[in-house]
Amino acid sequence: MKFFKILFVLILAISINGCGHYNFTGTGKIDAKTFQVNYFQNNAPIVEPGVERTFTIKLQEIIQNQTNLNLTNNNGDLLYEGEIVDYRITPMQATAQQTAAQNRLTIGVNVRFSNKKKETDNFEKRFSFYYDYDGTTQLVGAKLTEALDVIFERITQDVFNESLAKW
Repeated sequence: MKFFKILFVLILAISINGCGHYNFTGTGKIDAKTFQVNYFQNNAPIVEPGVERTFTIKLQEIIQNQTNLNLTNNNGDLLYEGEIVDYRITPMQATAQQTAAQNRLTIGVNVRFSNKKKETDNFEKRFSFYYDYDGTTQLVGAKLTEALDVIFERITQDVFNESLAKW
């Protein structure tokens, strides 16, 4: 009986120790202490004011919320930079009156990631996502905010996964 108790404790200790480098976001062990997100310029053919600021803040927030890294303004161990390269609205479905029944807002962001601690993780990649909305609706105010939230939630999660979660 005593043998089984010792065996159980040993198996439990090994199991707990094996999970020590993982967390609920799937990042594993991160050697870095700080991260830096430079301002993402809006170089898209259509410029919607404030989009670049919103994206920069959303990227900072997801990294802060899903890691224990500290945000810094310069010389971060991890560096995110890039630009918004695409902002376009395209009709997706037409009505009998030759007007759009549904439109799609697509935003593309080019991201350069640098890891000073592990340069093999560095990359430059384009991420994009879209938001579909009714063709009779104007994409302003709360509707634009909703669209940006949906698009940037997906893009920032994709950037996070590519740079830290390795999914």
